[in-house]
Amino acid sequence: MPTHSSSHAFTGASTKRVGMLSTYPPKLCGLATFAAALTLALRDLGHRVDVVRINDGTEPASVGQTVVSELINGSTASMRNAAATLSRCDAVIIQHEYGIFGGVDGDEVLQLLDALDAPAIVVLHTVPLVPSPHQKEVLEELCARAARVVVMTESANDRLCSSYDVDARNVAVVPHGAALPAAERPGDTPAEVIGVAPPQLLTWGLLGPGKGIEHLIDAVALLGDLRPRVRYTVAGVTHPKVFARDGDVYRHELMRRTWASGVAGSVTFDDTYRNVSRLTRFVASSSVVVLPYDSRDQVTSGVLVDAIAAGRPVIATAFPHAIELLATGAGIVVPHGDPKAMADAIRMVVSDPDVLASMTTEARRLAPSLSWASVATRYAHICTELDQISEPVAM
Repeated sequence: MPTHSSSHAFTGASTKRVGMLSTYPPKLCGLATFAAALTLALRDLGHRVDVVRINDGTEPASVGQTVVSELINGSTASMRNAAATLSRCDAVIIQHEYGIFGGVDGDEVLQLLDALDAPAIVVLHTVPLVPSPHQKEVLEELCARAARVVVMTESANDRLCSSYDVDARNVAVVPHGAALPAAERPGDTPAEVIGVAPPQLLTWGLLGPGKGIEHLIDAVALLGDLRPRVRYTVAGVTHPKVFARDGDVYRHELMRRTWASGVAGSVTFDDTYRNVSRLTRFVASSSVVVLPYDSRDQVTSGVLVDAIAAGRPVIATAFPHAIELLATGAGIVVPHGDPKAMADAIRMVVSDPDVLASMTTEARRLAPSLSWASVATRYAHICTELDQISEPVAM
């Protein structure tokens, strides 16, 4: 484990000064949303959080009350300034995906860590199953330089420790956080459980190829005999990178598919912007969240965590995070690209109030451990564990 100057060791006081290095709103990406939510939760716990926003050089500057500095990829001067800003903190939380940092496979992050004079907690949002040689090298070097490495699932932990040369003792598992819905009144029962409303299926998030929504549209077409008919909402805008490359081609293809399948009247495409509280209420109002993703490699899904935190049952394809989080009964895992299997799972859940109620109960049982307050407390505890780091880093 790397060690750092004693001038940055924690004093033991309850309040910490934490650096946050990440993409950040208004950028539309999962890491930006994650970093903003964790920042707010840490601040709610009384800690100071200094945000350094990663900028790929094409985004307008965003320095102010929320963001204290920026790391502009490819700029040596910017890297020095970012490192100096973060080094004033007691610890630095670095959000990592290959594509957000400059250099080949984002390897500029290693230079940032070398210039940092504060212990770094590196949060891995991606652990490739089959990395390129350089991706593997970057991830291993990143973990070697970190005071602590955080992954969000046991699947990611197993993959990291078995496929990469890392010190397993230095890896912690902290779940992806989520906002919890407002407390319900005692006795509240979802309308679909008591049979007074059509079942509402929901998929949400940034749209683009690989989401597998076309398979779910085909599944809805197989459920035409159900009464009342299921309703399916696809919520979200096209991913900015996909839109820059292809425009709204994927969304339009999906819309044409609903007409060709005869379910256009049952499928709604909703690109309404919702803040966190409105989105949480929106998710909680659904009957079942369906995640038909094509990926077989996804070890972390913020949307999956948000669904469970909202107390909603989930039907998902068999990506690693879904297999792990739904294992205790909060949802059903189905094969990839299989509309009939999806339709069968949906039919079982929405046709049997006992099944739907059981899955809802289990989702609600899991939800508190996924709250941002709970997750932020875990990160604060990791910061406290770094108190003992006192020897200088070998540069």
